[in-house]
Amino acid sequence: MSDKIIENNQVTIMGQIASGFTFSHTVFGEGFYMVDVLVRRLSSSQDRIPLMISERLMDVTQDYTGEFIMATGQFRSYNRHDEQKNRLILSVFVREVSFIDEELDGAKTNTILLDGYICKLPVYRKTPLGREIADLLLAVNRPYGKSDYIPCICWGRNARFASSFEVGEHVQVLGRIQSREYVKRLSETETEKRTAYEVSVSKLECLED
Repeated sequence: MSDKIIENNQVTIMGQIASGFTFSHTVFGEGFYMVDVLVRRLSSSQDRIPLMISERLMDVTQDYTGEFIMATGQFRSYNRHDEQKNRLILSVFVREVSFIDEELDGAKTNTILLDGYICKLPVYRKTPLGREIADLLLAVNRPYGKSDYIPCICWGRNARFASSFEVGEHVQVLGRIQSREYVKRLSETETEKRTAYEVSVSKLECLED
């Protein structure tokens, strides 16, 4: 795998393990498992971020709930067929992980760098209080002709800048992964609480190919 491909999608997460391991899938005899990590924001709130981790990196038979870890890897996506339509499932694919004494203060507990291409027209809007927001969907190349599709959200000046992007434009973003809960209406009588993940953009740059 080329270093160039790895460099275009870099994540570092520091936080507290908040769940046990659940089996995801096996590739060439190597089992992969999901585990949730709570990552503190600069405010008092937290993001609950799913990690996909190999059984070769951690002992997945153990319960590490409450332990603090640092993990590096990539933000990955795949489509899951659900209710007659596809759902975009996002998680951090872990390449390296280590236990730490406690989570560190400051912004470095959750960083992501993405280098990719706009794959649908940005959606620009204003909140009732006048705050500017732009939603982007970024296609980030992976080896073997695959891509990850990462939702990103821009604010203020970045939102105004992003609103003019065309499909296919090459951009680089720096930010943090955030989680937010929402209620999905399944029928007239049934709803389900779900969690969405996106990159909150702090820096945004348009690149020339």
